[in-house]
Amino acid sequence: MIVTPNVASEEDIDKLIMPDDLPNEQPTFKAYIEAKVFGKEGHIIQYYRQPMKSLTQYFLALMSIPLLGTYQNASTNQATGILTNILGLPNQLTNVAFGATIAWNWSIQLGSGTQTFSPSLNKLAAPIANGSGAGQLVYGAVSISYSGSSISISVTVTNNTSGGITVTEIGLTCTLGLFYSGNSSNTYNYLLSYDTFSQPITISAGASATFQITLSFSG
Repeated sequence: MIVTPNVASEEDIDKLIMPDDLPNEQPTFKAYIEAKVFGKEGHIIQYYRQPMKSLTQYFLALMSIPLLGTYQNASTNQATGILTNILGLPNQLTNVAFGATIAWNWSIQLGSGTQTFSPSLNKLAAPIANGSGAGQLVYGAVSISYSGSSISISVTVTNNTSGGITVTEIGLTCTLGLFYSGNSSNTYNYLLSYDTFSQPITISAGASATFQITLSFSG
């Protein structure tokens, strides 16, 4: 996809998106990042869209849970190697009468730095914190929507500081929880993807922006 700045209205967006797939290419998995920047009056002033290319090993390990299950087999009642070696989950639960439930939440982290991608990356180069202090953005509630073949994760951030804030990197993050009987739990945090924007996105003082990551499946 191309990255297109300075869009006057949302009605123009569809006209500006151009596919970057090869002729007759029908990929079964696509992922892309969108960013909409709004001015102080709430009108969209810039729109960006580009492929998301950099999934980490933590994303692959997380996807192994619904695909492969959480234990090796009936005779080896232990977690699979990918869960213990990559996600750092326990090999076997002890002193837990009724087992545990696994659940996770996705979110989006923005940053102002850059770094070389590696499948083992576990954080952004320069994460932008949640707040109204210098260099910070106020993160709104994360929205996750599902369709028959895609999942979209989005968050709206607001710049409540007196200066512009530039976003250069974005990551899909995950908090995984093991919930036991008796209301106890353990939580783990992972970076599932890491990408830099092909051109920096500046959110001026008093302005806001919505960032969205979409995972799409077909075949």
